[in-house]
Amino acid sequence: MGFFDKLKAGLTKTRENISEQINTVFSTFVSVDEDLYDELEEALIMADIGFDTSEYIIEELRGRVKRKFITRADDAREELIAVISDIMSQCDSRVDISTVPSVILIIGVNGVGKTTSIGKIASHYASQGKRVMLAAADTFRAAAIEQLDVWAQRSGCEIIKHQEKSDPASVIFDACSAAKARGADILICDTAGRLHNKKNLMAELEKINRVIERELPDSAHETLLVLDATTGQNAVSQAKLFGEAADITGIILTKLDGTAKGGIVITLARDEKLPVKFVGVGEGIDDLQEFVPEDFARALFDTE
Repeated sequence: MGFFDKLKAGLTKTRENISEQINTVFSTFVSVDEDLYDELEEALIMADIGFDTSEYIIEELRGRVKRKFITRADDAREELIAVISDIMSQCDSRVDISTVPSVILIIGVNGVGKTTSIGKIASHYASQGKRVMLAAADTFRAAAIEQLDVWAQRSGCEIIKHQEKSDPASVIFDACSAAKARGADILICDTAGRLHNKKNLMAELEKINRVIERELPDSAHETLLVLDATTGQNAVSQAKLFGEAADITGIILTKLDGTAKGGIVITLARDEKLPVKFVGVGEGIDDLQEFVPEDFARALFDTE
Protein backbone atom coordinates (compact mmCIF):
# COMPACT_ATOMS: atom_id res chain seq x y z
CA MET A 1 0.00 0.00 0.00
CA GLY A 2 1.40 3.41 -1.01
CA PHE A 3 1.57 6.20 1.56
CA PHE A 4 -1.39 8.11 0.05
CA ASP A 5 -3.53 4.98 0.46
CA LYS A 6 -2.26 4.61 4.04
CA LEU A 7 -3.05 8.28 4.67
CA LYS A 8 -6.51 7.89 3.19
CA ALA A 9 -7.15 4.75 5.27
CA GLY A 10 -5.71 6.48 8.35
CA LEU A 11 -8.07 9.40 7.86
CA THR A 12 -11.17 7.19 7.74
CA LYS A 13 -12.44 8.23 11.20
CA THR A 14 -11.63 11.90 10.62
CA ARG A 15 -13.16 11.83 7.13
CA GLU A 16 -16.33 10.21 8.45
CA ASN A 17 -16.49 12.79 11.24
CA ILE A 18 -16.02 15.84 9.01
CA SER A 19 -17.73 14.59 5.85
CA GLU A 20 -20.70 13.23 7.77
CA GLN A 21 -21.27 16.54 9.51
CA ILE A 22 -20.85 18.55 6.31
CA ASN A 23 -22.84 16.20 4.07
CA THR A 24 -25.73 16.23 6.53
CA VAL A 25 -25.91 20.01 6.23
CA PHE A 26 -25.65 20.06 2.45
CA SER A 27 -28.29 17.35 2.06
CA THR A 28 -30.69 19.57 4.02
CA PHE A 29 -30.24 22.67 1.86
CA VAL A 30 -30.81 23.22 -1.85
CA SER A 31 -29.82 26.88 -2.06
CA VAL A 32 -27.25 29.02 -0.22
CA ASP A 33 -28.58 31.19 2.59
CA GLU A 34 -27.63 32.35 6.11
CA ASP A 35 -29.08 29.23 7.71
CA LEU A 36 -26.72 27.12 5.59
CA TYR A 37 -23.71 29.11 6.81
CA ASP A 38 -24.83 28.81 10.45
CA GLU A 39 -25.35 25.06 10.17
CA LEU A 40 -22.02 24.61 8.39
CA GLU A 41 -20.10 26.55 11.02
CA GLU A 42 -21.63 24.41 13.76
CA ALA A 43 -20.78 21.24 11.81
CA LEU A 44 -17.13 22.31 11.44
CA ILE A 45 -16.83 23.07 15.16
CA MET A 46 -18.39 19.69 15.99
CA ALA A 47 -15.81 18.07 13.68
CA ASP A 48 -13.06 19.33 16.02
CA ILE A 49 -11.80 22.01 13.68
CA GLY A 50 -12.08 24.69 16.37
CA PHE A 51 -14.17 27.86 16.67
CA ASP A 52 -11.77 30.45 15.21
CA THR A 53 -10.79 28.29 12.25
CA SER A 54 -14.41 27.34 11.57
CA GLU A 55 -15.41 31.01 11.62
CA TYR A 56 -12.59 31.85 9.19
CA ILE A 57 -13.60 29.01 6.82
CA ILE A 58 -17.21 30.24 6.74
CA GLU A 59 -16.18 33.85 6.06
CA GLU A 60 -13.87 32.70 3.24
CA LEU A 61 -16.66 30.54 1.82
CA ARG A 62 -19.13 33.41 2.04
CA GLY A 63 -16.74 35.65 0.07
CA ARG A 64 -16.11 33.08 -2.66
CA VAL A 65 -19.80 32.26 -3.06
CA LYS A 66 -20.59 35.95 -3.43
CA ARG A 67 -17.78 36.61 -5.95
CA LYS A 68 -18.71 33.60 -8.07
CA PHE A 69 -22.49 34.20 -7.86
CA ILE A 70 -23.02 30.68 -6.48
CA THR A 71 -26.60 29.92 -5.46
CA ARG A 72 -26.70 26.10 -5.28
CA ALA A 73 -25.64 24.37 -2.06
CA ASP A 74 -23.81 21.60 -4.00
CA ASP A 75 -21.57 24.16 -5.69
CA ALA A 76 -20.87 25.78 -2.33
CA ARG A 77 -19.67 22.41 -1.02
CA GLU A 78 -16.93 22.31 -3.68
CA GLU A 79 -15.86 25.81 -2.65
CA LEU A 80 -15.71 24.70 0.99
CA ILE A 81 -13.31 21.90 0.07
CA ALA A 82 -11.21 24.43 -1.89
CA VAL A 83 -11.05 26.76 1.14
CA ILE A 84 -9.78 23.95 3.37
CA SER A 85 -7.23 22.89 0.72
CA ASP A 86 -5.96 26.48 0.50
CA ILE A 87 -5.52 26.70 4.28
CA MET A 88 -3.49 23.50 4.26
CA SER A 89 -1.25 24.81 1.48
CA GLN A 90 -0.41 28.15 3.16
CA CYS A 91 2.29 26.63 5.40
CA ASP A 92 5.54 25.17 4.05
CA SER A 93 5.52 21.50 5.07
CA ARG A 94 8.93 20.68 3.65
CA VAL A 95 11.64 19.75 6.14
CA ASP A 96 14.77 21.85 5.66
CA ILE A 97 17.74 19.49 5.32
CA SER A 98 19.56 21.71 2.85
CA THR A 99 22.90 21.73 4.68
CA VAL A 100 25.32 19.11 5.97
CA PRO A 101 24.77 18.47 8.77
CA SER A 102 21.17 19.59 9.21
CA VAL A 103 19.75 19.62 12.74
CA ILE A 104 16.27 18.45 13.72
CA LEU A 105 15.44 19.18 17.37
CA ILE A 106 12.47 17.17 18.65
CA ILE A 107 10.33 18.46 21.52
CA GLY A 108 7.05 17.35 23.12
CA VAL A 109 5.53 15.89 26.28
CA ASN A 110 6.10 12.27 27.24
CA GLY A 111 3.58 9.78 25.90
CA VAL A 112 2.94 11.37 22.50
CA GLY A 113 5.35 9.06 20.66
CA LYS A 114 8.40 11.33 20.66
CA THR A 115 11.14 8.70 20.82
CA THR A 116 9.32 6.42 18.39
CA SER A 117 8.92 9.34 15.97
CA ILE A 118 12.65 10.06 16.15
CA GLY A 119 13.42 6.44 15.34
CA LYS A 120 11.03 6.41 12.40
CA ILE A 121 12.34 9.72 11.01
CA ALA A 122 15.90 8.38 11.33
CA SER A 123 14.85 5.27 9.42
CA HIS A 124 13.06 7.41 6.80
CA TYR A 125 16.19 9.40 6.02
CA ALA A 126 18.56 6.45 6.36
CA SER A 127 16.52 4.62 3.71
CA GLN A 128 17.23 7.57 1.39
CA GLY A 129 20.96 7.02 1.86
CA LYS A 130 21.43 9.82 4.39
CA ARG A 131 23.93 9.41 7.21
CA VAL A 132 21.82 10.05 10.32
CA MET A 133 23.06 10.61 13.86
CA LEU A 134 20.91 10.66 17.00
CA ALA A 135 21.52 12.69 20.18
CA ALA A 136 19.98 11.29 23.39
CA ALA A 137 19.48 14.63 25.17
CA ASP A 138 16.43 13.46 27.14
CA THR A 139 18.59 12.55 30.14
CA PHE A 140 15.70 13.17 32.54
CA ARG A 141 13.63 10.03 31.89
CA ALA A 142 15.24 6.72 32.80
CA ALA A 143 14.15 4.71 29.74
CA ALA A 144 14.56 7.46 27.13
CA ILE A 145 18.25 6.82 26.40
CA GLU A 146 17.75 3.04 26.18
CA GLN A 147 14.70 3.48 23.93
CA LEU A 148 16.59 5.74 21.57
CA ASP A 149 19.51 3.32 21.56
CA VAL A 150 17.19 0.54 20.36
CA TRP A 151 15.88 2.77 17.55
CA ALA A 152 19.43 3.71 16.56
CA GLN A 153 20.24 0.01 16.16
CA ARG A 154 17.02 -0.67 14.20
CA SER A 155 17.65 2.18 11.78
CA GLY A 156 21.41 1.64 11.54
CA CYS A 157 22.24 5.11 12.89
CA GLU A 158 24.96 6.29 15.24
CA ILE A 159 23.91 7.61 18.65
CA ILE A 160 25.59 10.05 21.01
CA LYS A 161 24.57 9.46 24.63
CA HIS A 162 25.68 10.25 28.18
CA GLN A 163 24.64 8.88 31.55
CA GLU A 164 21.16 9.51 32.95
CA LYS A 165 20.81 12.97 34.60
CA SER A 166 23.69 14.38 32.50
CA ASP A 167 23.44 17.96 31.25
CA PRO A 168 21.38 17.77 28.02
CA ALA A 169 23.35 20.64 26.46
CA SER A 170 26.61 18.70 26.91
CA VAL A 171 25.09 15.78 24.99
CA ILE A 172 24.13 18.18 22.20
CA PHE A 173 27.63 19.67 22.20
CA ASP A 174 29.21 16.22 21.77
CA ALA A 175 26.64 15.30 19.11
CA CYS A 176 27.34 18.48 17.11
CA SER A 177 31.08 17.78 17.29
CA ALA A 178 30.58 14.16 16.23
CA ALA A 179 28.21 15.14 13.39
CA LYS A 180 30.86 17.48 11.97
CA ALA A 181 33.74 15.07 12.47
CA ARG A 182 31.98 12.00 11.04
CA GLY A 183 30.25 13.69 8.12
CA ALA A 184 26.65 13.16 9.24
CA ASP A 185 23.95 14.50 6.93
CA ILE A 186 21.29 14.87 9.61
CA LEU A 187 21.51 15.18 13.41
CA ILE A 188 18.23 14.39 15.21
CA CYS A 189 18.14 15.49 18.85
CA ASP A 190 15.78 14.14 21.51
CA THR A 191 14.85 16.41 24.44
CA ALA A 192 13.12 15.98 27.80
CA GLY A 193 9.35 15.84 27.61
CA ARG A 194 8.41 17.69 30.76
CA LEU A 195 6.09 20.68 30.60
CA HIS A 196 5.08 21.04 34.26
CA ASN A 197 7.78 23.66 34.76
CA LYS A 198 7.77 25.80 31.65
CA LYS A 199 10.52 28.08 33.00
CA ASN A 200 12.97 25.16 33.31
CA LEU A 201 11.98 23.81 29.90
CA MET A 202 12.50 27.21 28.31
CA ALA A 203 15.92 27.64 29.93
CA GLU A 204 16.98 24.13 28.85
CA LEU A 205 15.86 24.61 25.24
CA GLU A 206 17.53 28.02 25.06
CA LYS A 207 20.79 26.48 26.29
CA ILE A 208 20.53 23.62 23.75
CA ASN A 209 19.81 26.07 20.93
CA ARG A 210 22.78 28.25 21.90
CA VAL A 211 25.04 25.20 21.65
CA ILE A 212 23.66 24.26 18.22
CA GLU A 213 23.97 27.83 16.91
CA ARG A 214 27.53 28.09 18.21
CA GLU A 215 28.75 24.69 17.00
CA LEU A 216 26.77 24.46 13.74
CA PRO A 217 26.11 28.11 12.81
CA ASP A 218 25.51 27.41 9.11
CA SER A 219 23.27 24.37 9.55
CA ALA A 220 19.61 24.17 8.62
CA HIS A 221 17.76 23.90 11.93
CA GLU A 222 14.24 22.58 12.48
CA THR A 223 12.46 22.46 15.85
CA LEU A 224 9.60 19.98 15.53
CA LEU A 225 6.89 19.50 18.16
CA VAL A 226 5.41 16.02 18.48
CA LEU A 227 1.64 16.03 19.07
CA ASP A 228 -0.80 13.16 19.54
CA ALA A 229 -3.69 13.59 17.08
CA THR A 230 -6.08 11.69 19.38
CA THR A 231 -6.00 14.55 21.91
CA GLY A 232 -7.73 16.93 19.46
CA GLN A 233 -7.90 20.53 20.65
CA ASN A 234 -5.63 19.69 23.62
CA ALA A 235 -2.85 19.24 21.06
CA VAL A 236 -3.44 22.84 19.95
CA SER A 237 -3.10 23.95 23.60
CA GLN A 238 0.22 22.07 23.80
CA ALA A 239 1.39 23.83 20.64
CA LYS A 240 0.61 27.21 22.24
CA LEU A 241 2.50 26.32 25.44
CA PHE A 242 5.56 24.94 23.69
CA GLY A 243 5.46 27.88 21.30
CA GLU A 244 6.11 30.13 24.31
CA ALA A 245 9.21 28.07 25.20
CA ALA A 246 10.65 27.36 21.74
CA ASP A 247 10.71 28.65 18.19
CA ILE A 248 8.73 25.78 16.66
CA THR A 249 9.14 25.35 12.90
CA GLY A 250 6.70 22.47 12.45
CA ILE A 251 4.65 19.61 13.86
CA ILE A 252 5.00 15.83 13.90
CA LEU A 253 1.45 14.50 14.23
CA THR A 254 1.25 10.94 15.53
CA LYS A 255 -1.67 8.47 15.80
CA LEU A 256 -3.71 10.13 13.05
CA ASP A 257 -5.07 6.70 12.11
CA GLY A 258 -6.62 6.21 15.56
CA THR A 259 -8.72 9.36 15.77
CA ALA A 260 -11.69 11.24 14.36
CA LYS A 261 -9.97 14.47 15.44
CA GLY A 262 -7.62 14.93 12.46
CA GLY A 263 -9.30 18.27 11.83
CA ILE A 264 -6.73 19.76 14.20
CA VAL A 265 -4.30 19.75 11.24
CA ILE A 266 -6.44 22.52 9.74
CA THR A 267 -6.51 24.42 13.06
CA LEU A 268 -2.74 24.19 13.48
CA ALA A 269 -2.19 25.54 9.97
CA ARG A 270 -4.73 28.36 10.25
CA ASP A 271 -4.57 29.52 13.90
CA GLU A 272 -1.03 28.65 14.92
CA LYS A 273 0.62 29.05 11.48
CA LEU A 274 2.36 25.72 12.17
CA PRO A 275 2.85 23.29 9.29
CA VAL A 276 2.62 19.57 9.91
CA LYS A 277 5.94 18.19 8.60
CA PHE A 278 5.56 14.48 9.44
CA VAL A 279 2.41 12.46 9.97
CA GLY A 280 1.97 9.00 11.48
CA VAL A 281 -0.76 6.71 10.18
CA GLY A 282 0.24 3.35 11.66
CA GLU A 283 2.58 1.36 13.87
CA GLY A 284 5.06 0.33 11.15
CA ILE A 285 8.50 1.87 10.84
CA ASP A 286 7.57 3.38 7.45
CA ASP A 287 4.16 4.65 8.61
CA LEU A 288 5.58 8.04 9.59
CA GLN A 289 6.18 10.06 6.45
CA GLU A 290 6.71 13.61 5.29
CA PHE A 291 3.40 15.47 5.15
CA VAL A 292 1.96 16.69 1.84
CA PRO A 293 -0.91 19.17 2.42
CA GLU A 294 -2.55 18.54 -0.96
CA ASP A 295 -2.61 14.79 -0.26
CA PHE A 296 -4.21 15.41 3.14
CA ALA A 297 -6.96 17.60 1.67
CA ARG A 298 -7.57 15.08 -1.12
CA ALA A 299 -7.64 12.13 1.28
CA LEU A 300 -9.92 14.00 3.67
CA PHE A 301 -12.69 14.39 1.09
CA ASP A 302 -11.93 11.43 -1.21
CA THR A 303 -14.80 9.03 -0.61
CA GLU A 304 -14.19 6.74 -3.59
